[in-house]
Amino acid sequence: MGSLTDDPAFRAMTFVVIDFETTTPTGHPAQPIEVAARALRHEGGGWAQRGTSASLIRPPAFAPVTPADTAQTGLTAEQLRQAPTPAEALGALDRRFTAGTPYLLVAQHAATEANVIYNQREHCPVLARVDLLDTIPLAKQLIPGLVNYKLDTLLAHFSIQQPADRHRAYADVDVTAQVFLRLVTLADESGRLSDLAALVKIAGRTAKCNVPVQGGLFDL
Repeated sequence: MGSLTDDPAFRAMTFVVIDFETTTPTGHPAQPIEVAARALRHEGGGWAQRGTSASLIRPPAFAPVTPADTAQTGLTAEQLRQAPTPAEALGALDRRFTAGTPYLLVAQHAATEANVIYNQREHCPVLARVDLLDTIPLAKQLIPGLVNYKLDTLLAHFSIQQPADRHRAYADVDVTAQVFLRLVTLADESGRLSDLAALVKIAGRTAKCNVPVQGGLFDL
């Protein structure tokens, strides 16, 4: 049985680690206030960075930055007042994806990122069609028995230093990428995942835009 990183489909894949910071207005879905992404490919026996992106995002008037948001992220309303709009920031990120290139998004608790992307899909239609990998089920499979699988717990397990600006999107992308690479190494060493299909079976999450719409009972 070959290792995960020997699989041609795995080597052909570009993995884009992504993270959003958000504000959560009452009665509305979470609104992005920052996004960061890092593209990685496994080639030549190691990992290569294929690009990075980071941007603040100006939230709509109905979703102002709250003191709790500032306490969590350090971002203030003043910092975001002149930030790009969601259409500008996410549109710019969307254009980084190359037609015909296979991608998978990688995120810690990927459902959160999937929901933000889906709700912003008009601004990033290409990104919204990219399926995801969730580091949480992958970690559960490869390192059973942890007290929980929060990002901070995984950082401690792998002796990865917490960044000073934890809960900023770019810092969280950096440490999530480190966790993902450690998990891939574990998968290789254990032989428990032999190819990309096995990885997707355990940790894959279908983008909401790719989920088939179930017709109504009386649709003709």
